[in-house]
Amino acid sequence: MHVTRYLLDFALVAATGSILITQPTFAQQQQYPDRPVRVLVGQSPGGGTDSVARVITQKLAEALGQSFVVDNRPSAGGNVAGELAARAARDGYTLIIVTPTHVINPSLYRNVLYDAITDFAGVCQIVDAQYYLSVANNVPAATVKELIAVAKSRSTRLTYASSGLGSANHLAGELFRTMAGIEMTHIPYKGGAPALSALIAGEVQVSVTSGVILPHAKAGRLKTIAVTGSRRTPLAPDIPTIAEAGLPGYEVVGWYGMAAPARTPRAIVERLNSTINRALPVLRDRYVALSMDLAGGSAAEFDAMLRKERDKWARVVKLSGARIE
Repeated sequence: MHVTRYLLDFALVAATGSILITQPTFAQQQQYPDRPVRVLVGQSPGGGTDSVARVITQKLAEALGQSFVVDNRPSAGGNVAGELAARAARDGYTLIIVTPTHVINPSLYRNVLYDAITDFAGVCQIVDAQYYLSVANNVPAATVKELIAVAKSRSTRLTYASSGLGSANHLAGELFRTMAGIEMTHIPYKGGAPALSALIAGEVQVSVTSGVILPHAKAGRLKTIAVTGSRRTPLAPDIPTIAEAGLPGYEVVGWYGMAAPARTPRAIVERLNSTINRALPVLRDRYVALSMDLAGGSAAEFDAMLRKERDKWARVVKLSGARIE
């Protein structure tokens, strides 16, 4: 009986100790952060996601008095970073910058070892980024309706470039193809830069790209005919949306936000959220320079958006037939 009671007491202490290790106390939450915070980024240094991360982490460090260290883990399309974040201690000292690939990957890859929703707590959406539907100069189309007509004429077999299989701009092109009822052949490249070069050279006819396209369109190297969001962007107010230009209901917006492991204490999530929301107006010019619009909002709103995006892209992945082993 004494042995049994000892084992029960030991189990209780062990369980309690585990809770204390993984769950910070109220006092620790109030002092957060009291040591450096790691911010995982699933893409390489120098890219759009990395740039978003470095702008906001610098401001978080200034506001909260601790280092926020960007940790780039670009392997497996961002899945390595996602797995590390999902399994990190729920204490606010490991965070992750998430993009549409965060909710796309579980539908696209066969062996993703985390759930994009239940394993994470949304902290805050940071910025939005419009995509731009562009065509090569050798395509006889300057509007969405003309592009659809060219595709349906069957006189030209259109190809569209992306930065890789399953990337957000691949699936944005796939959504355009299916909604317009046209045929286009997808040509994946190893990154946005070679895809853009191929479009400028006329090796492919169509692409959905980030704001990096705008200087090339202005210089006449290609034609940017529409933006993918629900409203025009102040960065290019003369370019219509795809929906208003001939394909009602089409909407794709790139986004960047911060998330934490699920069940991170709400006090920590809310402190990060309020700090980001206060910082964003100060950072407007830096994000505009990256062709991005400020977002912000509550943690609950970001969680809801993640669920909506997951469901949307799961349908598009299924339609596209894309799958990565």
